[in-house]
Amino acid sequence: MVEHTSVDLPDVSALTIGILGGTGDQGKGLARRFSLAGHTVLIGSRSAERAQEAAREIGVRGAANAEVAAEADVVIVAVPWEGHKALLESLREPLAGKIVVDCVNPLGFDKQGAYALPVEEGSAAQQAAAVLTGSRVVAAFHHVSAVLLLDPSVEEIDLDVLVLGDDREATDVVRALAGRIPGARGVYAGRLRSAHQVEAFTANLISINRRYKAHAGIRVTDV
Repeated sequence: MVEHTSVDLPDVSALTIGILGGTGDQGKGLARRFSLAGHTVLIGSRSAERAQEAAREIGVRGAANAEVAAEADVVIVAVPWEGHKALLESLREPLAGKIVVDCVNPLGFDKQGAYALPVEEGSAAQQAAAVLTGSRVVAAFHHVSAVLLLDPSVEEIDLDVLVLGDDREATDVVRALAGRIPGARGVYAGRLRSAHQVEAFTANLISINRRYKAHAGIRVTDV
């Protein structure tokens, strides 16, 4: 059992969390867990109707991405890699000044399985930072199993969430948010320039999960 401590972290219990791309399993899973933790959660999609439909499934509110970006205190980006840059470019203004948490994994798939895709900026998180120059971009939540997040029989998620960023206050907020999910812990894992290997490691986890029929995550020892 890992002992979790939040003595050095801010109180984030009152923050409203928005999730762009919240109609996918990862987004819905995070929305469900943060809602259960007492947060006001908004699910976003290109289609407000689709967002509202997905939101009803887990008891939160759905709206168009732009509305979610404007209303939320912290915004999590959980969109498919293919639409990542275009979406963020369209939301520069409502995301200005906000903590934006990027959990997108640029992956490809072939007969041999999952593999990391090259990203011009270095990583999805660095691409987000390059687009959202007025936002505080943090990378986190890459390795959280959507299956476990959505499973009502799973009360705790046995996981360390690796949090990366160049803004100490922003990474502390995201570490604290990770700890709002029972069983999880946020661990600072470096600056944003190191996000590539964290995103890419998701391909290794997919291989582990396929071989062992599991929903593996990461634990960091001795911290």
